[in-house]
Formats: sequence, C-alpha cells, structure tokens
Amino acid sequence: MIWLLFLLLCAAGVLSSATQMATIYPQDPALPIGSSLTATCSVNVDHGLHAGSLYWTLNGKRLPSSTYSILSPTVLSVTLPRLSGSRQRSGDNLMCHNSGGHVLAGSCIYVGMPPEKPVNLTCWSRNTKDLTCKWAPGGQGETFIKTKYTLKYKLRWYGREKECEEYTIGDPYTCYIPRDLALFTPYEIWVEASNQLGSATSDIIYLDILDVVTTDPPTEVVLSRVGDLEDQLTVHWGTPPALKDFLFQAKYQIRYRLEESSDWKVVDDVGNQTSCRLAGLRPGTVYFVQVRCNPVGILGSRKAGIWSEWSHPTAASTPHSERLMTGSCDSKAGQQNSTLRRDLKQFFGWVRKHAYGCSGMSIKLYDQWRVWLQKSHKTRNQVLQGDKS
Repeated sequence: MIWLLFLLLCAAGVLSSATQMATIYPQDPALPIGSSLTATCSVNVDHGLHAGSLYWTLNGKRLPSSTYSILSPTVLSVTLPRLSGSRQRSGDNLMCHNSGGHVLAGSCIYVGMPPEKPVNLTCWSRNTKDLTCKWAPGGQGETFIKTKYTLKYKLRWYGREKECEEYTIGDPYTCYIPRDLALFTPYEIWVEASNQLGSATSDIIYLDILDVVTTDPPTEVVLSRVGDLEDQLTVHWGTPPALKDFLFQAKYQIRYRLEESSDWKVVDDVGNQTSCRLAGLRPGTVYFVQVRCNPVGILGSRKAGIWSEWSHPTAASTPHSERLMTGSCDSKAGQQNSTLRRDLKQFFGWVRKHAYGCSGMSIKLYDQWRVWLQKSHKTRNQVLQGDKS
C-alpha cells in the first residue's frame, strides 16, 4: 500500500521531497490526453544502485520492462505512450523502485484537458440581501484533473473586481455572496475556469439585484373546508415575511395533489391575492397543497421576479358526499330526477370547469349551484323517508 501513501503525498504537492535516494524527471508534469511521456529515474551513486536493477510502477501496477531504457549505469527511463485521462484528479503516481521493491522516488502525472468556457450562468437574490450564482462547466465538463472555478463580479461602471468566496460543499459550480451588495446598480458577473493545462472565461452577464429577487416560500399556509361543500377547499397564506416592508406586486401559484398520487395540478391564475378556493375536488379525499411566490416589480423593477421554493405541504380532506352515504333504491324517485339531471348536466360541467382556479364570479356561481343541489338531495331524501314511514 506504499503507492497510496505516495498518492497522499502527490495530492499534498510534496512528493518530490519524499526521498533523496533518487530523482525522477520531469517532476509532476501536466500533459494533454493522448500525449506520450518519457521519464527518467536517476539514482544516487553513493547508494550503490544500478539502473538495471530498478523498475517502474504506475498507480501501484508494475510497468513492463519493454518500456524501459537504460541510459547510463545510474539512469533508467520509461516511455508511456498515448496517455489516458488521470484516474484521480490529484494525479497519477509514477514511481521508481529498487530490486527489493522499496520506493526510491515518485512523480505525479496530470493527464487531462484544459477547461472549456463555463456556460448557463444564472444568479438570484433571496429577499435582496444576498446573491447566489450557479453555472455549468463547458463541453462535457470532465477535464480529468483538478480544475478551479472562480466567480468574479464588479459594479458595471465603477468599483473594483471581487471574487466570490463561499462555494457550496460538493458543488464547485455554485457560489454564494452573503452581503455588501448594491441595489439600483447593475453588476457584471462572470466565471473563470483554470487548471494546469489552460483557462477559459464565461460570457459576462449583466444584472441588477432587484431584477433577480426570489423570496422565502409563503408562510402560514392553511387548507380548510368550505362548509359542507364536499368538492371544495380553501387555501389561505401569508406574504413572505422578509418582503412585507417592500413595494412589490406579488404573484402566487398553487399546486395540489391527492394523498395517494404524486401528480401535482397547478393553479396559475391566483394573482396577488392570499387566498384561493379550489373547486371540482373529489369528495371524502385528502389533498396536499403548496404555495409559492414571485415578487414582481419589487421596488419598481420592470422585470419578473424568480419563483420561490414551494411551501411545506399542508393537508386537509373534503367532506364525504351525502349521496354516497345515504343511497336509495327507489326507482321512481330516480326516474323523476333523471330528466333534471340531464338538463343540468351541461350547465354543471361548464360551471365546474370555470370554477377551477380562483375566479370570484365563477366561484359564486358554483357555490349557488352546489348549495341548491345539496338542498334538493336533502328534500328528496326527506320525501322518500316519509313515503316509507
């Protein structure tokens, strides 16, 4: 497991000083994929070593002697043709050993590609207080060697260039600027990528913090029944607290699903109100609801904001349908109601369709229809029970 120790030394950049018994040249080279490398191991004559007794390993695997050349009594070379990308970003480990297997010297070989121009740079500000930017590496993204990405920014017309310092752990393509951001002034923002084989710079984006604001999700989301109406629920929510003191026209969006389903239905026409009636639901069913916010026109910005994350799901159930719980087998009563049902079927479908969403007029029509229908069912049931008694 000696080569694992050298892997750590390689990553730390101290492999060249790990031993004084021999030296390898070149030390820690960086090469493009497909290159060939000839390296030499020169032993110290004071240790009584001979080049013919040495051998090479790459990442712990012994290299065939056919790749060796004895250049002098104390110098052994090895040739590595058509190198593939490094197996680890910290470099591949080329080592020179004596006949007993002891490591005499080592070198880290970095084989990869220069970075391509980073793409898809986007940024957003949570509640105008900070800025988070995310991007994607150019091309296929794989360079095979350690590549550094640096987010840079400056005020467009003045100010000095700054570097973002808070990168997301495990995600080198996201950076967070927590403070000291100016409002009403555009920024220039870009990403620089660099490694031992080259560098590349993304396109510059220009943005005003107020144009890329997103909020915390709406708070205090409450889902409740609408009296005894078995196919409706009402959603109420609060304005995101961090924006209560800002001048903006919020847009809200709702999505809901059945308890046993993973498919969400989205209500887009909520507008800036903080409540909504959901109609046309299934009676006696548990629904989950979430709400999110888009802060349009914050502090006079003319651009649409960015949707917040969805709020935590909240749940409620619709009442059970009385028709399902108090069924009747009276065929005569059913015949008397069948004509009425057929006549109203088209109207019922139209109202139900237009009650979807949060339209105040359609909701009122739908409420009137549902109340009338429920009363008619109660009256019919009372008549049936009186006839049976």
